[in-house]
Amino acid sequence: MAETRDIEFRDAATKAAGVPVPGDSDESFPGEKMVLNMGPSHPATHGVLRIILELDGEIITKAAPEVGYLHRGDEKIAENMTYTQFIPYTDRLDYLAPLANNVAYALAVEKLLGIDGLLTPRCQFIRVICAELARISSHLLGVGCYAMDVGAMTVFLHTFTEREKIYNLCESLTGARFTTSYTRIGGLSRDLPAGWVDACRKFVNEVVENIDETETLLTRNRIFVDRTQGVGTISREDAIDYGLTGPNLRGSGVEYDLRKDQPYLVYSQLDFEVPVGTTGDSYDRYLVRMEEMRQSVRIIHQCLDKMPGGPINVADGKIVLPPKDRVLTRMEELIHHFMNVTQGINAPAGEIYFGHENPKGELGFYINSRGGGTPYRMKIRSPSFVNLSILQHMLPGHMMSDTVAILGSFDFVMGECDR
Repeated sequence: MAETRDIEFRDAATKAAGVPVPGDSDESFPGEKMVLNMGPSHPATHGVLRIILELDGEIITKAAPEVGYLHRGDEKIAENMTYTQFIPYTDRLDYLAPLANNVAYALAVEKLLGIDGLLTPRCQFIRVICAELARISSHLLGVGCYAMDVGAMTVFLHTFTEREKIYNLCESLTGARFTTSYTRIGGLSRDLPAGWVDACRKFVNEVVENIDETETLLTRNRIFVDRTQGVGTISREDAIDYGLTGPNLRGSGVEYDLRKDQPYLVYSQLDFEVPVGTTGDSYDRYLVRMEEMRQSVRIIHQCLDKMPGGPINVADGKIVLPPKDRVLTRMEELIHHFMNVTQGINAPAGEIYFGHENPKGELGFYINSRGGGTPYRMKIRSPSFVNLSILQHMLPGHMMSDTVAILGSFDFVMGECDR
C-alpha cells in the first residue's frame, strides 16, 4: 500500500486534478490522507474511467474523474464522411443501445434536411419500437451489472437471459446482433421480416415477468437496500445545475423526458408515464429504471397494435437510394444512386440541434452544415459524459466502498463518454 501511495503521489495527473501531493504548499494536506486510483482498469468503473480519490481512512475527501482513455474522435470522423457513412459509427457510441443511437442520428440529419415531417407512419412506429427495445436492453444490463457490483450475481444472469432475446430480435430485424446500423436518412434499411411482430409481442409479454422477478430479488433485499438507500443522493437542484438527464435526473424528482416535453416520431400519440424518484439516491435511480422498462413494454404494445402498412422510406430518390430494379432500368434513378453513393445527400447550409431520449439520457447531435454531403462541424452531446460531471461534487463524504454502488446507479458507458 505504501508503494502504491508513493507512485500515485508522483502522478502528474493527480496534481492536474487538483488533489494535493507531498511538497505542495497546501497546508490543509494532512499526512494521514492517501491518494488512490480507481480505474481505469477496474471492473466496477464500467469501462476505462479513472477516478482519483483522496481518502481520509475510508472516507472520500476529494474525487476527480478522468476520462478520455478511448481517444475515439467520432466528431472529427463525421466531418470527413457523408451523412450516411457515419451511421455505423453511431452504433459505437452507447454500444449497449445501438438501435436508439441510429434513430437519434437519423432524426438529427432529417431535421437538417427539413424532411422530419415527411417520414412515413410505418417508419415512425418501427423506429419507436427500436428505441424502446434498446431502452429495455440497456436497463436490463444496467440493473444486472449494478446488482453484481453490490454482490447479487444471480440478478445479472437473470437479466442477461432476457437481453439475449432482444439480440435475437435485433438479428432477425437488422442482420446484426450488436452493431445494427439499421436506420437510413429518410427511413430504414429494411422492413419488418415475416413473423417479427409476433416474436416481439411474445418477448414483451415474457420480459414483464422477468422484471417482476428481478424486483422480488432486489427491491426489498436487505443487503441491496443497505448498499443503495441514502447513498449517492443528488438533490433536485444539483441534478438540474449539473445538466443530468435520463433516469439520473428523474431519480432526483425532475419529471423531464424528451418523449413527453419535446415529442418526436409518434410519441405524442402513445400513452405512457414518466417515472420519477423522491429522494434522488442510488436506490431511487434503480427504481426509476425498473419502471421505465415497464413503460417501454407499454409503448411497444401500442406500437404493435397500431402498426400501419405502407412504405418505410420517404419517396425522394435524392435522399433514399432508389430501388435496385429501377436503378438498373432507368437513367434518373441511376443518377440519383450514383450521386448519393459518391457525394452523399446534398444537405442545405445551416445548423440544427436534435436531442433524443436515449436510455442513458439526452443524446444530442449538433450539426453545422455549409451545404454538400458532409457536415462542416458536428458535436455530440453524450449523456454519460455530462452525468459523470457531478461525481466530483457528490462523492466526497461517502465511504470508498460506496463508490461502486454510486457508479453502478449511474449506468454510464464510456463509448459515448469518450466520443
